[in-house]
Amino acid sequence: MMHRKIIPFLMALLIATSVYAREDKNEIASSLTPNWRSFNIGVKAGFNSSMFVVSRFKIQDVTIHDFQNNYQLGYFGSVFMRFNWRRHFLQPEASYNISKSEISFDKLGTQHPDIEPDYAALRSTIHSFDIPLLYGYHIVKQGPYGMALFGGPKIRYIWSKRNRITFENFDLNNIQEELYPLNVSVTIGIAVNISRIFFDFRYEQDLRNISRHVTYESSNTDGSTAISLIKLHRREQTLSFSLGMLF
Repeated sequence: MMHRKIIPFLMALLIATSVYAREDKNEIASSLTPNWRSFNIGVKAGFNSSMFVVSRFKIQDVTIHDFQNNYQLGYFGSVFMRFNWRRHFLQPEASYNISKSEISFDKLGTQHPDIEPDYAALRSTIHSFDIPLLYGYHIVKQGPYGMALFGGPKIRYIWSKRNRITFENFDLNNIQEELYPLNVSVTIGIAVNISRIFFDFRYEQDLRNISRHVTYESSNTDGSTAISLIKLHRREQTLSFSLGMLF
C-alpha cells in the first residue's frame, strides 16, 4: 500500500521540479538575450571624430579652395529606448555631444611654392543636444548574439553659449561666427551585441549649412569701422564609436 502512495508523490515532485527548472532556464535565457524582448532601454557613451564639408569659403573677395580638414576627437553620452518586433526595431535616442574640428589653409596659396607656408586656422568645439530616430534590422539574431543595421534622421540643437570657435592668424579684427541653432542630419550605422553589451559604429552627415554668418570689423577710408562678412558654408560629418548596455 505504501509504494502505491509513494509513486504518485514522486511523479508529482518530478513534474514540479521539471517545470521549475524550465521556468528558471527561460528566465536566465531572457536576461541574457535582451534583443529578444519587445522593449529595451539602454545607455551608451563613446568618441566621435568630426570634419566639415566646406562648399563655400570666401574672405575679402578671395575664394579659398585649398584647405585642410583636421580630425579631432570629441565625445558623447546617450540614453535610448528600443521597440522590437521580430527582426525590426525603432530606436529614439537623446544624447549630448561635444564635437571638435579644425580647418586650416595657407594664406599665401599655391602661387608661392618657394616660400614657407603661413597657415590660418578655424577651430571649432561645438556642444549639441541630439535626438536621432532610428529604424533598425537585425541581420543576426541568434541567442545572446545580435548584429543590426540602422539608419534615420537626427534633429540637432546647437548650444551656442557653450561653443568655442576661434579664428587664428586670419589678420582680421574681431571675427565672430554665429551658428544656426537647429539642424537636421542623417545617420547610418551598424551595432553588434553580445548579451547586454553592444558596440555601435555610425556615420552622420548634416543636411544643411550650420554657419549662419561670419563677421569681422573692417576700416573705412574715413577711419570709421564697419561690419563685413566672411562667406562660409560648412556641413559637419562625423564618425562615432560607442560602447553601451541594454536592459
